[in-house]
Amino acid sequence: MDVLGELWRRALATQPVPDQRTSAIIAAVALAAVLLAWPGVRLLVTVCHEAGHAVVATLVGRRLGGIRLHSDTSGVTVSRGRPSGPGMVATLFAGYPAAAVVGLGAAWLAGAGHASGLLWLLVVLLALMLLKIRNLYGALVVVGSGAVVALASWYLGGEALSWLATGLAWLFLLAAPRPVVELLFAHRPGSDAAQLAGLTRVPKVVWNLTWLVLTVGALLLGGAWMLRLPA
Repeated sequence: MDVLGELWRRALATQPVPDQRTSAIIAAVALAAVLLAWPGVRLLVTVCHEAGHAVVATLVGRRLGGIRLHSDTSGVTVSRGRPSGPGMVATLFAGYPAAAVVGLGAAWLAGAGHASGLLWLLVVLLALMLLKIRNLYGALVVVGSGAVVALASWYLGGEALSWLATGLAWLFLLAAPRPVVELLFAHRPGSDAAQLAGLTRVPKVVWNLTWLVLTVGALLLGGAWMLRLPA
């Protein structure tokens, strides 16, 4: 009970928000990670991508079968229900914007001084995701990610927690558009865009461009929050 009480106290505590200069430096580090360590960053984006499919599938009433994450940074989420209709369209659509949504939420919480709460929320979400992971590699990725965030949340001081939360926000916001751009110039018959085109008769490029607008828009909005730019 003492541990749970301490966790609750830490989750509700507030931390100092990085100033504009520090946030810009953190953004540069996050951008370097996206450019130079893309396979590792892409794996984190894939975790968000598959979680997006899973959350929306559950919200629209589909039965979630399971999630798999692969060492080539790909993933798949299986849900059962009608093979067409608005629910299936929403489920397919949710993957690519998911990392941007996570980044935007992280930017808002970190900017409000709730860096610790954000990190513990991520731990809880990863724990829930673990319940639906159906392969060993995926389980290792989710457990490892959750353990790193939990340990950081427990041992780091307030300022370091704020830097970490801001860094994660920048990382997801900067990384989110890249898979969309890659998909735009790739021929993948079984991609989310291809499946959406088959269900709706809306061309793949329209879905790709919609995702690009959403992810870039989230980057601009979240970046403005963290750099404290005037509205």
